[in-house]
Amino acid sequence: MQIDRNRLPVALLIVLSFALAGTALLASGERHAARAASAPALAAPARAQAPDESRLEKGYRFESGGWIYVHLEGSPFNIGYQHGYLLAPEIADAFAAVSLEMTHDTGRDWDFFRRAAHDMLWHRIDPEYQQELRGIVAGLEAKQVKLDLDDIVAMNAFMELPDYYVPWLNSITHAQNAPKLKAPEACSAFVATGSWTKNGQIVMGHNDWTTYINGERWRIIFDIVPQHGNRILMDGFPGVIVSDDDFAINSAGLMVTETTISDFHGWDPTGKPEFVRARKAMQYANSIDDFVRIMNDGNNGGYANDWLLGDRKTGEVARFEQGLKHTRVWRTKDGYFVGSNFPSDPEVMKDETTFDPNNMAESANARHLRWKQLMAQYKGQIDVQLAENFESDHYDTYLKKVMADRRTLCGHGDVFTPGDPDSEQNPYHPSGAVQGKVTDSAMAAQMSFIARIGHPCGQNFNAAKFLEAHPNYSWQAPVLRDMDAGPWTPFRAGEQAKQ
Repeated sequence: MQIDRNRLPVALLIVLSFALAGTALLASGERHAARAASAPALAAPARAQAPDESRLEKGYRFESGGWIYVHLEGSPFNIGYQHGYLLAPEIADAFAAVSLEMTHDTGRDWDFFRRAAHDMLWHRIDPEYQQELRGIVAGLEAKQVKLDLDDIVAMNAFMELPDYYVPWLNSITHAQNAPKLKAPEACSAFVATGSWTKNGQIVMGHNDWTTYINGERWRIIFDIVPQHGNRILMDGFPGVIVSDDDFAINSAGLMVTETTISDFHGWDPTGKPEFVRARKAMQYANSIDDFVRIMNDGNNGGYANDWLLGDRKTGEVARFEQGLKHTRVWRTKDGYFVGSNFPSDPEVMKDETTFDPNNMAESANARHLRWKQLMAQYKGQIDVQLAENFESDHYDTYLKKVMADRRTLCGHGDVFTPGDPDSEQNPYHPSGAVQGKVTDSAMAAQMSFIARIGHPCGQNFNAAKFLEAHPNYSWQAPVLRDMDAGPWTPFRAGEQAKQ
């Protein structure tokens, strides 16, 4: 069925009537949060079933620099089984955090998200990734973690459902007393090449912005060797089949990262989940053109991003801005692209966001200016060491001083930032840059990158002190933990635990 996007809400109401049944009722956020907070009980019985050793044979895990490195290899089901089994405690813990936050923020209970996963998302997932998701559930079951397929699919869509689907649904159903939800500002990133870098090769850096609830758990390095397609080295979240903050290298020479588009609105429930398209693009793209084509196939508008891409084989870099109604690609072999959640295409900005490009107190604009300053200042010198410095930067271009806050590339949302709309609306929100990654063409050729867990600047976050100072965030107490910064640590595909 072809949809006229200019008449999207009407068409989607017709197409999705089955999926919307029973979802218009809102319950109290406190009741939903209490229910979700009990989720760790799902990781009950200590005595596990005997694992299927044949499926686990090629998988392994170890810890380094505060990260958990997980090697997954084989058929889609076996990759999923290894994922679920090897990371079972972390997945149960991550589920508790994700489900609490999703239900609290949206005012929807977990059954709502399970229905969305079952009725709207599952049948639009490629068979290969359906098998991988089934494998995760089987691996969890072998460790006596009682999460089913609907739970895991909804968890994989934790960057899409609450911030893209729910606001769209609230709008078209005219939901009463619905919370104010919008696409988040998340991540600071850059990619540069040619005369802008020290050796003329591609240099890429990214720090993940998210809530500290999720960020403290965003500590997995996945090394995936699939049966088909390219090998992938990426950071990621327990139980999720894609990087999701999207920093990845594949064996075809593609270097991938992104930042979200601020204040984006739009959703197509007949489209393919973003977490599926992004994983497929990382696995099967051999070029920038491949990546764009795969991402545009079935675009549902979920987790709308400015993708920053590099092809180490050609030295070319690109910015791929993917809205729902509009997409655009910029490319160069001598230049740079940066991301800090600002829309670049005027059509995307006008038709698909409520973003104000003139408010320089807003984080996205202030960080955009800082990126341009750094690129100009260090033209011809940019390398991985400078990339680490960039991702750790604390210069606030609005206040014109060094001060870690929501306007700095290394973001600290728990520091009140006057003038920034998000900080004004949600002061002291425990969120910001929760880890950083950097790489270049030479490292990508070796399937490697350098990563730091926690704030890239090295500052630690103390949960108890924060909750004592800001009791309005006490609903997070069951899952909010200290977030300590680790060292910048190199990782590579095929790495083994150090003896």
